[in-house]
Amino acid sequence: MADALYELLAPYFDSPKSPRSTPTSNDPVTSKYLSRLTTLPLASLASQEPQSLTQSAHSTLLSIQSLASRSNAAIIASADPFSSLEETLPLLADEANKLQNHIPKLDASAVSFSTTYSRSTENEVLDRRKRALLMERNADRLSDILDLPALLSSAISLSAAQGASSVTSYATALDLYSHIKRLQLLYSDSPLVNSVYAQTESAMQGLTSQLITSLRGQNIRLAAGMRTIGWLRRVAPEFEAAHKLRGSQESLLGYLFLVCRLSTLVNTLSALEPLKQLADQESQTRSRNILSSATTEKVKGSAYQGGQQSERYLKKYIEIFREQSFTIISMYKSIFPDATDGSSTAELSLPFKSLDLKSNFQKQPIKNVSIASPSALATFPSHLADLLFDELKQYLPNVQDKTSKESLLTQILYCAGSLGRLGGDFSLMVAMLSLEGSEKSDGSEDDDDSAEAGWVEVMKKHRELAGRLEALASGVGAGKGGDRGGSIRNKPQ
Repeated sequence: MADALYELLAPYFDSPKSPRSTPTSNDPVTSKYLSRLTTLPLASLASQEPQSLTQSAHSTLLSIQSLASRSNAAIIASADPFSSLEETLPLLADEANKLQNHIPKLDASAVSFSTTYSRSTENEVLDRRKRALLMERNADRLSDILDLPALLSSAISLSAAQGASSVTSYATALDLYSHIKRLQLLYSDSPLVNSVYAQTESAMQGLTSQLITSLRGQNIRLAAGMRTIGWLRRVAPEFEAAHKLRGSQESLLGYLFLVCRLSTLVNTLSALEPLKQLADQESQTRSRNILSSATTEKVKGSAYQGGQQSERYLKKYIEIFREQSFTIISMYKSIFPDATDGSSTAELSLPFKSLDLKSNFQKQPIKNVSIASPSALATFPSHLADLLFDELKQYLPNVQDKTSKESLLTQILYCAGSLGRLGGDFSLMVAMLSLEGSEKSDGSEDDDDSAEAGWVEVMKKHRELAGRLEALASGVGAGKGGDRGGSIRNKPQ
């Protein structure tokens, strides 16, 4: 119906009076209006519809006027940019053509970049980038590793300040050293780890020197000595290696311990230097007396009668020597229980073919002689005894009073008995010492006989007293160790 009405009204659309273009039948506004006209009665079309169209046109005109009034400034402002479109559009077209021409080059560059920096191929730049990223991710770990030498130095300094009682600081330092050493074994190709390990080795050398110095400390206890040796085993394992020179299987730590404690003993005995100087003066006086007696006729009462300063010096010397030597050997046996005892003399293996030793020894040269070096503990007591006897040979002849000399000999015997419990008895050497001292005095046979008789008397008294003490100890304090026998000294007999 609307289409028929459109065909009926179509000739009137081309009126020259109408400024509008001819509407099409497919226009939705036109189709809607024509459909509405078909529903209206004829009277309405003649009377009301023209009035309705007039009102709608007027309303539309007012709306257009209002819109133009409101949008006047915006329309004028938008007109200026549009005026430059004539110049902008050709430039845009030129740039678009340039972009189109460069797209193949861009594609080729993208393909080349993708091929060059692909993960499946090796590239130096990518390797550096990967290392940089890896370092960035592990920056905290690297910082901790770099702080390890400083932490170790701090622990060592703290242990040095606190002394041998610093168990925690030494343990911390050794744990840090073990951790750094483990890192060096795992990452031996890393320059950073090798640098940290080199700094650690330098610090551990200082710790080793510090521990060795602590072994030379005064009045070191057994527990502290065991801890120090245990720390040295961890810090310097090369000291723990068997000393295979000349057949010995002892640890070098045992030698080191004995040398350090011997140094401490010598330093302690050097504190008696003022008394030693007074004893030296008595030795000079006695020497002058002997020379004058040899050149001039002996006068009764002119013999040398001094020796008090020598007696004081020897008493102090023997007392310190006894305590320190007993402590050194007992601590060595406790710290190194598995040390080879060795023998006091070297073992010789000679290929004699028969019991006729003299004839075979003269006829056949010695071959394949194997000498086993004695252990340090086997030779150390004899070295201590040599130190003691060097002083006794020099200053004991100065003591002329019989009671004082017997008291010194008794004290020496107690010292020999104290070391005898640890395998270092030198009591038989005291007799030779007494005879040598009497020979150096004036060389007379009467003095030799009196010295021998005095020595026999001292030995008898010492054995009697030692027997009573042993019986008392076995009855009251059986099983108690220690240096009990040497604590009784300088008793007048």
